[in-house]
Amino acid sequence: MNVRGPHQAVYVISVAAELAGMHPQTLRIYERRGLVQPARTTGGNRRYSDHDIDLLRRIAELVDSGMNLEGIRRVMELEAEVARLRSELAETQRQVVEAVSDAERRNRRDLVPLRQSIAIYGERFRFPDV
Repeated sequence: MNVRGPHQAVYVISVAAELAGMHPQTLRIYERRGLVQPARTTGGNRRYSDHDIDLLRRIAELVDSGMNLEGIRRVMELEAEVARLRSELAETQRQVVEAVSDAERRNRRDLVPLRQSIAIYGERFRFPDV
């Protein structure tokens, strides 16, 4: 069974435009402005992925809200940076949890119960109840 991933470029420009709800010329404009980078066949034809279609829909939302193309480009850069930082933070949190767990596991061997008797000069001493 061949499962297609979200980044696999399969749609020609006319299909991508229809799926995104816009004119093919609009996709060309967005590409020239650096908002979307479709894959290219060896013959130079554009191929869009599901990820590209989602990106085009996001651009359409921002256009509908009144944003210009330069503002959209900047918003998309910032959204990508936020996603990268969230991923980095999640990985750092995972590493911290693992490090704390490892440290606790190592230190458990060194711990001595408080209610242990101690022999002092031949006498038996017990810690007072706290």
